[in-house]
Amino acid sequence: MGAAVPPSTAARRRGFLKTPVRAVDVTRVAGLGELLTQFQTSSIQARNLGRCLEVWENALTDKRRPTIFLGLSGPLIAAGLRKVLRDLVDWGLVDVVVSTGAVLYQDLYQTIGGRHWMGTPTADDVQLRDAYLDRIYDTYVDELKFEETDRAIGRITEKFPRRPASSREFLEFLGRQFDHPDSIVATAARRGVPVFSPALIDSSIGIGLTLQYQANRRRKDRFILDAVRDNYELVQILAGSPRTAVIYIGGGTPKNWINDGIVMANYAFGREGEGHYYALQITTDVPHWGGLSGSTLDEAQSWGKISRTATRAMAHVEASIGLPLLAGALWNRRSLWAKRSRLRFEWSGDQVRLVRTPR
Repeated sequence: MGAAVPPSTAARRRGFLKTPVRAVDVTRVAGLGELLTQFQTSSIQARNLGRCLEVWENALTDKRRPTIFLGLSGPLIAAGLRKVLRDLVDWGLVDVVVSTGAVLYQDLYQTIGGRHWMGTPTADDVQLRDAYLDRIYDTYVDELKFEETDRAIGRITEKFPRRPASSREFLEFLGRQFDHPDSIVATAARRGVPVFSPALIDSSIGIGLTLQYQANRRRKDRFILDAVRDNYELVQILAGSPRTAVIYIGGGTPKNWINDGIVMANYAFGREGEGHYYALQITTDVPHWGGLSGSTLDEAQSWGKISRTATRAMAHVEASIGLPLLAGALWNRRSLWAKRSRLRFEWSGDQVRLVRTPR
């Protein structure tokens, strides 16, 4: 016979025990959409990843049509996620991309014919160095092709107007110069999706720009990467959006910059009210070291960067696993977002106007 509990305790127990964990049944799954929907009533990181899908779909179906920002960091191209990222842009599931320069550089490297090769994390790195091969964990890349890419970026930059420009403007230019149907940067340029890289020179694109600078440093009329203009363009997008959503793959500078944009928009444009209304993050970092990439979305609420009432989810899953599962589930359930309008960004110098357009 079980122990008797007071009625007040029994009521509290019923409050906690509302939804049972349901066993995942792969025999009843007709696609990734159904699998991740089942994850929502499972546990541990599966439930968190299922919640990420729910948050993303809520943003896509919100009648106020939030502007969705995608923040990218980590070895995503080396992990084989180039087409996944390209498809998210092409399908209209994100409206603005903010990335480390390395992700975008690896995209350009593949555009000009570079490959990522299957390797091993136990390779002899001295032998790889002697063979002009670079290692990204269990993947090899071609140092000679990297140099070719660096120099190609430097040469192509000579075609860009000799004046200050934001990373968004410069990356759109690169997307049109390095045009390829599988390229993230080129697809964004064709679709009119802004791509920002607030730390662009911290990448091999920066090497190409350094070569271009070296050849032009005595000229008064030379190309200048204007990082502060990036901030100004970002805050206009935030100020012009009825709501915003953020999707962080990894963390780092893209996460911090997009979140800081809320503070900048408040200062520069008097943008009052909520922070990002929807937020999800896939990361392997944890919060107890105090680092930004592991900082929780709840913590961002204390800064006003995430709305007090935001729907949010954070899954501690490695991106090469988590992102394809999410993207596949979204594609499997595309009837939910197929009619979502696209955003057209009308740029006039450093000024922008956001216009909704039907699909």
